[in-house]
Amino acid sequence: MSGIVRFGVSLEENLLQRFDDHIHRRKYTNRSEAIRDLIREELVRQQWRENSEVTGAITLVYDHRRRGLVARLLGIQHDYHHTIFSTQHIHLDHDNCLEIIITKGKAEIIEELYGKLKSAKGVNHAGFAMATTGGISA
Repeated sequence: MSGIVRFGVSLEENLLQRFDDHIHRRKYTNRSEAIRDLIREELVRQQWRENSEVTGAITLVYDHRRRGLVARLLGIQHDYHHTIFSTQHIHLDHDNCLEIIITKGKAEIIEELYGKLKSAKGVNHAGFAMATTGGISA
């Protein structure tokens, strides 16, 4: 870990109170930890905006009985095989499946993949978590 630098921040009282409430809800032990996380989150979003090499997780929930859906989802994934690092398929119940797709590549391509998967007719829910490949240090 590199050296710690201390600096001051001026905020309106009501904004600070809302931030302190946020810190309490999220179980941070101090403001510095929360500020570090907010900065890291913004730096990850910046990497995505700049179309850098990034990683992320796509989640899909769908009814596997929907005619042609599984084949469509697999076809899309095969079109993006160079971006998909790993997949996990979970049977939630007799009808519904959860699929987790770990991606790595250019942000624009991953977002394109996510858009195609989530818009496939029959997908009940889709989610996406952006991450970095590690280019943001503590």
